[in-house]
Amino acid sequence: MSDELPDRLCTDPKSPYFNEALLARGVGIRFNGAEKTNVEEYCISEGWIRVAAGRSLDRHGNPMTIRLKGTVEPYLKPAPQADTPPG
Repeated sequence: MSDELPDRLCTDPKSPYFNEALLARGVGIRFNGAEKTNVEEYCISEGWIRVAAGRSLDRHGNPMTIRLKGTVEPYLKPAPQADTPPG
């Protein structure tokens, strides 16, 4: 898999922008220079992220989201180092 991230990525499996392999690898988001851990979807070219708005749900049981505009910088999280047991 390449280290290049797509322009748009979503965590909802029903979305056409969902990529299970990439999400399993680990994607981090820096939004306006701050680390965000609750991002549901992002778009680099349009400059926005979608985050959950509190604990409220829509009529389908999905979290209500709001779209925030700003600078989006996605990156791949480093793979965890497996410690080898001595022996």
